[in-house]
Amino acid sequence: MDPQQLAKEKSLPLETVEEIIRNFSEFDLDNNGYITPKELGDVFHSVGIDLPGYEIRELIKKIDKNNDNRVELSEFFNLYCEIKNKEVAKTFRKAISKKEGISALAGTSHTSAEGTTHSVAEAEKVAFANFINKKLAGDEEARAYLPISEATNDIYKKVDDGILLCKMINASVADTVDERAINRGKKLNIYTKQENLTLALNSARAIGCNIVNIGAEDLNKGTPHLVLGLLWQIIRVGLFAKIDLHEVPGLMRLLREGEDINTLLSLSPEELLIRWVNYHMEQAGSPRRINNFGEDIKDSEVYDKLLRQIAPKEIQLGHVPQSAPPLDRAEAVLDNAELMKCRQFVTPQDVVNGNQKLNMAFVANLFNTYPALEAPDEELEEFEETREEKTFRNWMNSLGVSPHVNRLFTDLCNGLILLQLIEIVKGDPNFVDPKRVNKMDKLNKPGGNMKKVENCNYAVDLCKGMKFSLVGIGGNDIYDGNDKLTLAVVWQLMRAYTLRLLSKVGSVDGKISDKAVVDAVNNKLEAAGKTSRITGFQDQSIADSRVVLELVDAIRDKSVNWANYNESASSDEEMLGNAKYALSMARKIGAAVYALPEDIVEVKPKMVMTVFACLIAVAKAEEEREDK
Repeated sequence: MDPQQLAKEKSLPLETVEEIIRNFSEFDLDNNGYITPKELGDVFHSVGIDLPGYEIRELIKKIDKNNDNRVELSEFFNLYCEIKNKEVAKTFRKAISKKEGISALAGTSHTSAEGTTHSVAEAEKVAFANFINKKLAGDEEARAYLPISEATNDIYKKVDDGILLCKMINASVADTVDERAINRGKKLNIYTKQENLTLALNSARAIGCNIVNIGAEDLNKGTPHLVLGLLWQIIRVGLFAKIDLHEVPGLMRLLREGEDINTLLSLSPEELLIRWVNYHMEQAGSPRRINNFGEDIKDSEVYDKLLRQIAPKEIQLGHVPQSAPPLDRAEAVLDNAELMKCRQFVTPQDVVNGNQKLNMAFVANLFNTYPALEAPDEELEEFEETREEKTFRNWMNSLGVSPHVNRLFTDLCNGLILLQLIEIVKGDPNFVDPKRVNKMDKLNKPGGNMKKVENCNYAVDLCKGMKFSLVGIGGNDIYDGNDKLTLAVVWQLMRAYTLRLLSKVGSVDGKISDKAVVDAVNNKLEAAGKTSRITGFQDQSIADSRVVLELVDAIRDKSVNWANYNESASSDEEMLGNAKYALSMARKIGAAVYALPEDIVEVKPKMVMTVFACLIAVAKAEEEREDK
């Protein structure tokens, strides 16, 4: 299309037409002249909108006027021109309005000299480099990489061997990566770096990071938006870990009249942070309240009052002149944050610009350091998340479900997450009928609770169609948050997903079953001349982790350093040491395992099964590559 001709036909400025064409090219990732459902899904993911597949297909269908399952420039142009008036374009508009994500996905974030794209990427680069420098300052090995320059693209180069990423994962969730599994040395080659990056990616997945469409080669190349995206997810996990009733019982102070503890359990960390800020505004006698970490904090007044409310008495904060220019006020506020040792993530410009992500990180860091919430008068019942719940939640989040799952039972009660999981597990884009899914706009209206139950009933029906054992389980049980019955459904979804990994590389002895996996494990061990064998996933010999390590070694010859294995382990600590090393080695060779070391030591059959099934999937994939 000729831009000048289009401008004349549509009565639009030439600059607008050129911008529309430029936007289209940024969506069209492979430059083939049209946008596919996958490309559109990647774009939405890049700007923080993780839509289930059926919604993307539905949107494509409404945009795609000639029904060829792709969006061409003319269709994109018409949508863009009418975007303010069309209901179908709401989600699309949200993506277009965040062009920094779109541009970054197209690979232009490092070359854009001006505009939102460059400034946002630069702000995040500076913030994350600064955070890593401070977070890993006490790590002797990390010092060889530090400081990361905030003024250059240093951060993209220094993550290319995976070592800093592994250390940042451990900084967010301690002991996720057993550092004995990391390849080290001054002359790491492409292969050994790739192993480290694979270990980092699978470890990030295990703590709930969504690494869909991120590969080791992307990180090795230092692809800016992917590096920053992964770092943000890792940092976010660590920042939000303590925004929890178990960690801070004083969160009960944030309850409003007529609410109970279930209200708090249903709120996301972001929502809790907003409540926390507003609570301290009220305590300070200020009329100010916030609804976001962007527009509402730009003038620095809220930050000034918040810091004065939560700062210990022995810290004397400086004066913040309200009549000063915005940047000067922001600088004065951050100087006070420095006195509290909390100057992290934001610059004065980030405050004034209202950078949502970085300001939220700044507030989360303040909360973690100075929550300033007195414990409730009455002792609370235990609300700590179980290991099983945590594993399932991390598994879901790693698959990119939306919204993010913070509390397993409360976040699953409307059925939407379960329906997304079913589509992912089934691997059939037509399995979930979008016409039968009640979306958030209906769930938030009067009668929404009935719609939630309908979603849950539909999810249970679909699971039954997948031959799940759901005797006595109905949609109401999911809606009511019945922990035992909800876990039964979620476990069967995770099991089906894990076994489907095997189906992608060919079935095991013609079928996918627990026995088939056990037989495959033993056959692989025998073929490699290993001595270990298992009788099933309850076999107590699994507890010392030797069989897991021997299977890793059978899949990738001489990958295990047996000096790191404690042959005579007998105490819980020694056994856990073996299990940590075994799981990290499994992840290093490509197994997407979510199990925790305790699951191996205690021989939890469900989690043990997933470990062996994922390893056999890796083995089958490698055998197929060798055969080609």
